[in-house]
Amino acid sequence: SHSRYASTFLWAMLLTVLVGCTIVFAMTPAWAQGPDSSGGAPILQLPTITIGSHAANSPNYLAAPLQILLLMTVLSLAPYILVMTTSFIRISIVLSFLRTAMGTQQVPPTQVLMALGLFMTFYIMAPVGKRINDTALQPYFHPTGQRISYEEFFKRATSPLIDFMYVNTRRSDIVFFYRLGPAKQMPTTIDKASDIPLHIMLPAFIISEVKTAFAIGFLLYIPFLVIDMVVASVLMSMGMFMLSPMTISLPFKLLLFVMINGWELIIEGLVKSFKQPIY
Repeated sequence: SHSRYASTFLWAMLLTVLVGCTIVFAMTPAWAQGPDSSGGAPILQLPTITIGSHAANSPNYLAAPLQILLLMTVLSLAPYILVMTTSFIRISIVLSFLRTAMGTQQVPPTQVLMALGLFMTFYIMAPVGKRINDTALQPYFHPTGQRISYEEFFKRATSPLIDFMYVNTRRSDIVFFYRLGPAKQMPTTIDKASDIPLHIMLPAFIISEVKTAFAIGFLLYIPFLVIDMVVASVLMSMGMFMLSPMTISLPFKLLLFVMINGWELIIEGLVKSFKQPIY
């Protein structure tokens, strides 16, 4: 325990030093070399910081602060956007079900499962990310001055993501959230992703992913449950009531999972379970 506390203290000190160095280097360009009053060597002059209110003479005066505020808001919501609008939901739930079905307690560790789910998400979402880069990021950062507006950038950036959610969402879930709304009126058509507003698509996609993940988890439980039942029946027939069936069945579960190359089967099934939008 002492070594763990010492390691935590060292990491905290290292982080403090790094933050301090970052602040110092960030302030360095603002320092001015001013001459000493006695005519000696120049001295460093620290910048002054003032807080106040000034009249905004034009809308452009508020553009930079509002952009910074919007950027900070998006960065704070980035983990939720990554989790709730991509394939990470289904992958993380299925991997958690797999570990529970095998009965290996904390093996693999949660960090390993989440890292595997994250990199699998990057692999599955690569076509969507490429389209966002081609249609939104590159035109927005165009060097020749022909950049698109903020509204057009947001529309182009969210469109591939909405298309991905649409092709992987059950139509019954979309109808369910339409009926929960105050108007309770279905649109004339929901054949395209553009026909569905974002506040309907997001919860419908999340519920659909959870349903699919639970269905896959049920199928994963069946072979491991059969092994548990067989081992428990054998132990009862031998009169070994004091021996836990989980202790005996765990090696057989691991042997079965390794012999059938279980990790490749699980990952292949998860990757193929997602549909990619056709453009």
